[in-house]
Amino acid sequence: MDLNSESVKKVLSKYKFRDVAIEELQKVSRLHPDMKLISGTYTSSDRLQKDLLKLVGNIPVRYQGRLYNLPILLWLLDSFPFTPPICFLSPTSSMVIREGKHVDSKGRIHLPGLHNWDHPKSSVNGLLAEMIAKFEEEPPLGTKSSAQGDNPNNLLAYVSNLTLNEGGHRLDQEVKVSVIGGGDLGIAAVLSIMAKGCVDKLVLIDIPESSTKGGTTDLEIFSLPKVEVSKDLSASAGSKVVVITANAWSDEQSYLSVVQTNVDMYGGIIPRLAQLSPKAMLLIASQPVDIMTHVAWRQSHLLPTQVIGVGCNLDSERLSHIINISLVANSTGKQAWVIGELSENKVALWGNMGPGTDQLQALTPVSNSTKPLMDRALEMLKGRGQRSWSVGLSIADIIHSIITDKKKIHSVTTLAEGWGGIGSKVFLSLPCILGENGSTRLPGVALGSEDEMKLRESVACQVNLFMQLRL
Repeated sequence: MDLNSESVKKVLSKYKFRDVAIEELQKVSRLHPDMKLISGTYTSSDRLQKDLLKLVGNIPVRYQGRLYNLPILLWLLDSFPFTPPICFLSPTSSMVIREGKHVDSKGRIHLPGLHNWDHPKSSVNGLLAEMIAKFEEEPPLGTKSSAQGDNPNNLLAYVSNLTLNEGGHRLDQEVKVSVIGGGDLGIAAVLSIMAKGCVDKLVLIDIPESSTKGGTTDLEIFSLPKVEVSKDLSASAGSKVVVITANAWSDEQSYLSVVQTNVDMYGGIIPRLAQLSPKAMLLIASQPVDIMTHVAWRQSHLLPTQVIGVGCNLDSERLSHIINISLVANSTGKQAWVIGELSENKVALWGNMGPGTDQLQALTPVSNSTKPLMDRALEMLKGRGQRSWSVGLSIADIIHSIITDKKKIHSVTTLAEGWGGIGSKVFLSLPCILGENGSTRLPGVALGSEDEMKLRESVACQVNLFMQLRL
């Protein structure tokens, strides 16, 4: 690996953490000496271009007793190594991409290690090791068929991933979203999602287990284009996103009993929903959202990148709006995030506004100089309740980012293990990049003692409650 070429040195000089980046690249070179480091122009999904470094090479993957060298490409953002690489397969002309759990149709690689990236615990060497292990379970590349004939197993695997119509052409998938729960929130979500205009079909499923019932009959009477009303979970099959708004509150007095009722309801629907739409993202809006997102992840057996909750997205958008409109007139734009538990233990952070949506933001704790501004904004935020229509708008905003692959950052409930030193498997709201292939957390940040205590208290309470639930 050549770190001294003029083109590499020129681009590397613009990296925010140049010395740390060099140290990380030297570690990669020692374990993977054949990896090449070159400069290139990266084009983000919104067509912005930036000169970045990329690692190019092969990783050895053993499958059915044979060793294969899989070509990969890792783009290193200018905040590397504190942000994860953007990873792609780089197939030759004789190869085809096999879309699967860890690879999309464009060859972009999605792994738990990328979602949970937290340098220095996370490293490129560790990422490559995880990549090799996952690809040995499910090879991401096959061989194109040719007149000479190729490995029939590879060809059959490729053909099995195609969906054909009668004319023998691959069908374009329609964008389908399902909303589970026919109460006020479910209806608000349906109307808000349709107003965004980004779905081809929306299914509202009013399940009998839910105590939140409402206007599904009215939706059937005043039928909306592209909206189907059903009582059968199988109507959700093939969804891109499945939103769960249903709650099954009981008349029990204890909080634990009330939550357990919701958990029991989830046990009857979540595994089935995941089976019907294994590539979907689950978006949880049931309460308590942090616990129910965790439950949905456990019961669905989906990747953590596929299961998120609405969390503090609404509060974050409101907080930034208050700061930029009410408190800072003519502001150039300052992003604020609400993270943690959806309770009084919420914590506020600043985020640096990046020019491109693929550019990960650096999170910054509230300093002494900005604390009065943030405190005043948070005080103004307390007077704003979360009504069904406002949460519905928040749900639609999240879904729009996923379906359009917008790469917008939202504060959503996600697996928090590894973020900022959190050692437990808990779900909290954290800033995540959302796109068609799931969520990617922003890197952790050291908090002040007061905010750190709030986050730790939320973690401890969640762990204690989860241990008492019957799953």
